[in-house]
Amino acid sequence: MSEAIETAMLELIGKLAPGKSVSPEEVARAADPENWRRRLGHVRAVARGLARQGRIEITRHGKTADPEQFKGVYRLRAPQPVDAAQAQGDGS
Repeated sequence: MSEAIETAMLELIGKLAPGKSVSPEEVARAADPENWRRRLGHVRAVARGLARQGRIEITRHGKTADPEQFKGVYRLRAPQPVDAAQAQGDGS
């Protein structure tokens, strides 16, 4: 089932406009329309793994969340380009 969830997740995210996100429920419904509620925990686990690999981002309140520590409601999106000033640690 993890492979089906990963495939559904990456396909849904791939169809989104830059910066847009998808809910875990949408991924679960795409992977298993009849038993999607049972798949929500699997979606979270697959999302964590893909986020660790840098293939997706997990967001909370529109900001990237740490895949090891996020809790509660979350969304999934394609990795966002890093702002040059942010990458250099230039707070201005």
